[in-house]
Amino acid sequence: MRAMSAIGASTLCASLVLAAVATAAAVDGPRTPAPTVVRAARLIDGRGGPPLAPAMVRIEGDRITAVASVLPVPAGARLIDLGDATLLPGFIDLHTHLTGRSDIHWEDALVRTTPPEEALWGAHWALVTLRAGFTSVRDMGPNWPYVDVALRNAIEAGAIPGPRMLVAGAYVSSTGGAGDASQYSPYVDVPLVHNLADGPAEITKAVRTNFKNGADFIKILATGAVLSKGIPPGAQQYSDDEMRAAVVEARRWGRDVAAHAHGSEGIKAAIRAGVHTIDHGSGLDDEAVALLKAQPGTYYVPTLALLETAIDEGESAIVPPAEMARMRALRSMAEAAFRRALAADLPIGFATDAPVIPHGMNAREFRTRVRLGEPPMAALVSATRLNAEIIHRQDLVGTVEPGKLADLVGVPGNPLTDITATERVGFVMKGGVVYREELGRAK
Repeated sequence: MRAMSAIGASTLCASLVLAAVATAAAVDGPRTPAPTVVRAARLIDGRGGPPLAPAMVRIEGDRITAVASVLPVPAGARLIDLGDATLLPGFIDLHTHLTGRSDIHWEDALVRTTPPEEALWGAHWALVTLRAGFTSVRDMGPNWPYVDVALRNAIEAGAIPGPRMLVAGAYVSSTGGAGDASQYSPYVDVPLVHNLADGPAEITKAVRTNFKNGADFIKILATGAVLSKGIPPGAQQYSDDEMRAAVVEARRWGRDVAAHAHGSEGIKAAIRAGVHTIDHGSGLDDEAVALLKAQPGTYYVPTLALLETAIDEGESAIVPPAEMARMRALRSMAEAAFRRALAADLPIGFATDAPVIPHGMNAREFRTRVRLGEPPMAALVSATRLNAEIIHRQDLVGTVEPGKLADLVGVPGNPLTDITATERVGFVMKGGVVYREELGRAK
């Protein structure tokens, strides 16, 4: 018999080692990861009650297993002591565009960028958003259709870090409306125009196409938009019948419709059609408030900080002068609408429209809402428990309770006395994995 080659011997040795490991695993059983215990000066759990102080949260795997003022720290457990910080549920943003950039207008992106480029930027902004404390987002449509679907899938597969995503795939808009890249020559064909739909039949097909291609929900543009040269923001661009068609078809799939809506008539038509959320809602008037009160399955979801940061602080580099004028005209109306909703005690979702406000500045929305009269605790509940209910994930996220996913955010000090603490996130955990740790110390 010939002597075994060096390669053959090496392969045999490796096989024996693997077999030994497999045998040991079979005897010992799968190993349970050591638990993690997070300690902080206080916990705001998302349910609206008084903070728990001090607070400790035990995490095993990707779940919260215990919450109390004092918990035992098991042998071998990792203790993360955040010191004089506040622990909160991971924040949820109901209106983002993670594949969008703060330096390129969406219409320009259709002739200056590519889908792969947008996907790579999306991966970057996903991590920026996660590290800002937003562990879940509802993404409202990319420049290039379905790039958001690919981004969501890559995050879910663990290929890249980012927040949990619900995606629109491609928003549905009318010819000449807010989603029509109409500033180009009629002889220039841009991809987004392929997603335009007019009339109930075309809208039904667009809804089906989006779901076929991986969308979680449907976004329709019920009115004109600020960042568009089409129909004015205050004008209703889809008819009542067209909006109803979108809702009817989405419900057949067991899904929701979100409506971009600025003008009062478009807002009210969208509510009557049965959409799930009114995004922006700048012209929310008393009649619209009454309709929302009578239809609890539809939520008002304003985006207010972008107006403040773009107009007062010049944070947005993508708004041309003509569209900035539209933004200024809408600002007082949008802020009055928010105060009207507060006075009526409407449930108000939390959203930002990043990158119109730059990615990573999402928490700036808290400051604006508190300035306009919302109590800090209500703003925090909006971005946690209420938003989790709006996206139908209240059994998984939105509050810090045993059994929920371990999505946690730590901020210095107490956001109930200084809401801007939410803009200085120093600890982020998503599903038991730490993505930011700059508060306190680990032991």
